[in-house]
Amino acid sequence: MKPSLQLKLSQHLTLTPQLQQSIKLLQLSTLELNQEIERFLLENPMLEREEFDEPPPQPGLATSSSPAEREREQQRETDAEAGGDGDIGKAAEREGDDEGIDWSSVGTGAQAKRDDDEDVDFQEFQAADLSLREHLDQQVALSPLNDLDRALVRFVIEALDDDGYLHQPLEELLELLPPELEIDIDDLSIALRHVQNLDPAGIGARTPQECLSLQLRAMPETSIQMLALEIVDAHLELLAERNFARLKKLTGCNDDDLRAAHALICSLDPHPGLRHSASETRYVLPDVIVRKVRGRWSVSLNQEAMPRLRVNRLYANLLQQNRGQGGGLTGQLQEARWLIKNVQQRFDTILRVSQAIVDQQRQFFDHGDVAMRPLTLREIADQLELHESTVSRVTTQKYMATPRGVFELKYFFGSHVSTDTGGAASSTAIRALIRQLVDAEDRKKPLSDARIAEVLGQQGIVVARRTIAKYRESLNIPPVSLRKSI
Repeated sequence: MKPSLQLKLSQHLTLTPQLQQSIKLLQLSTLELNQEIERFLLENPMLEREEFDEPPPQPGLATSSSPAEREREQQRETDAEAGGDGDIGKAAEREGDDEGIDWSSVGTGAQAKRDDDEDVDFQEFQAADLSLREHLDQQVALSPLNDLDRALVRFVIEALDDDGYLHQPLEELLELLPPELEIDIDDLSIALRHVQNLDPAGIGARTPQECLSLQLRAMPETSIQMLALEIVDAHLELLAERNFARLKKLTGCNDDDLRAAHALICSLDPHPGLRHSASETRYVLPDVIVRKVRGRWSVSLNQEAMPRLRVNRLYANLLQQNRGQGGGLTGQLQEARWLIKNVQQRFDTILRVSQAIVDQQRQFFDHGDVAMRPLTLREIADQLELHESTVSRVTTQKYMATPRGVFELKYFFGSHVSTDTGGAASSTAIRALIRQLVDAEDRKKPLSDARIAEVLGQQGIVVARRTIAKYRESLNIPPVSLRKSI
């Protein structure tokens, strides 16, 4: 075949840059949105944040500052505007404070802070958390050991993991030491004993059983402590199996003593090193807030989560006065308008979807998890005439503050289980019912998964035993054999 040119007409969907940006902003979380906006603010001079000035003091209201303090404040503002170090020094001399300070090393920004020491929030200055090794090293530094023993103890401390366990055998640690030191296994064993005597109790253990034993040995000696120590050292497997009858036979104790020893063992910490591990607290800023107004649950946007943007008026006026000479500023002005519109559209969509969810889950807000009804993304999409993918983007990493807590929007969606009446029950409601049944059960005769399924069946909810087991594991509820007590 010979090559030839052909004309062909076709139609295809193309996403405009504005629509692409709208979709991208919709799926971002609040934190990611603020980061994206900061990038736009740095790149686009036509875009700026709205700054809300503090309201002026109302006439006739008493203020806490005296006339002399107000006069000094006005003088400080005048000195700060002047920006001269000499003026600052003169202001300090007039006030008679901070004598002997070398003002040549202090800038005007520091001076503004210096005079307002009484307004400093000292809660912002927090002591740094000590790591496990730092905490142990401080104790070793105060111990009456010679230099060699102290070095061996610190060598063992460096081999501990974050939980405080020593998983590496002493023989392997001995091979890491230089031969010229002439260190033997007994020296390392003594160093390990010193580590195990440090705080917190249980540090330096090689097994969980040894960790619990070390913590019990550090307690005052009582009959319950001795019984718990005997169980941990010789019969820990029977305790894990909840074989209380055999434990009483082997230890010769009664029910009350065994119950007290069991409670004492459960109060021990199997991971003593974790209390000194660095933990990062993650804070969630809700996008919407739910309140009950005049008997109806209503949703409002969280103003603290909404970025306030506007077009820079100065640049916009200059661009309008010099039409045709703006160059790239014209495109940046259009981008700024697009961003402001898309951010507003993002929050409007979040508000609409959130209100629809609240309307569908009114019983949850009134009665809790047991009243959660089955809900799918398709139902909300059809109700609001949106695409299902749009609802999915809106409900991902978006949070709702309610009187019952802060929830991700996806929390209100879930699978359903059929009932005898032909209806459906939400999986969240079934989990809440399982939690209620387990909390109210007799600890001597806990409910099995089959029994829980039978109880739910009596309430008209048809659930298989394996489904109960799946929901129970998702709630971190142990099986029936581990929930049995004396």
